[in-house]
Amino acid sequence: MSVLISPSMLSCDFANMQRDIEMINASQADWFHVDVMDGVFVPNISFGFPVIEAMKRHATKPLDVHIMIENPDDYIAEFKRCGTDILTVHFEACRHLHRTIQAIKQAGMKAGVALNPHTPVSALTDVIADLDLVLIMSVNPGFGGQKFIANAVNKVAETKQLIQAKGSSALIEVDGGVNLETGKLLVDAGADVLVAGSFVFGSSNPSETIEQLKSL
Repeated sequence: MSVLISPSMLSCDFANMQRDIEMINASQADWFHVDVMDGVFVPNISFGFPVIEAMKRHATKPLDVHIMIENPDDYIAEFKRCGTDILTVHFEACRHLHRTIQAIKQAGMKAGVALNPHTPVSALTDVIADLDLVLIMSVNPGFGGQKFIANAVNKVAETKQLIQAKGSSALIEVDGGVNLETGKLLVDAGADVLVAGSFVFGSSNPSETIEQLKSL
């Protein structure tokens, strides 16, 4: 399987969001990556439910929603209602992670768990078989355009080993500082999905950049 590309809408032109959504629809991208931040779990605030609903009306590809918020369980049903296809919560924000994963699946979405740069892959040992996605953060969550943390490559390889050892079918996604150079390292280590924001939307030809990432 070729690598899946999930452009991060955090880096799109908010004044021309429909144009950028249509560009992704027409491109070789596979998903839309949507970052939701509450200003508490991370020091930034981003999209809320009305924006996700608006995206869903125009998007022809799955919404890959990554929530960096406190108390994620309180909002699972609302994310489903707004059109979320894949819902990824942070390990660090969930007191009862297994319960949260099951609630996401019961709501009819695929379930992912994100790990901050300091959180070891071993934290997922007991839930990896229940996951559809593991999101390795290769920057500290909260802001786009940060420098890639090189240890993420090692974490991808570790996650791949854990998935295989536990017979899981989870995909490995990586978010932060992804470009052609880092993307190649990540794919070689076992990444299945690459999130790219500023590298795509800051390029002179975003569709072509997506195509280049897709060919890694």
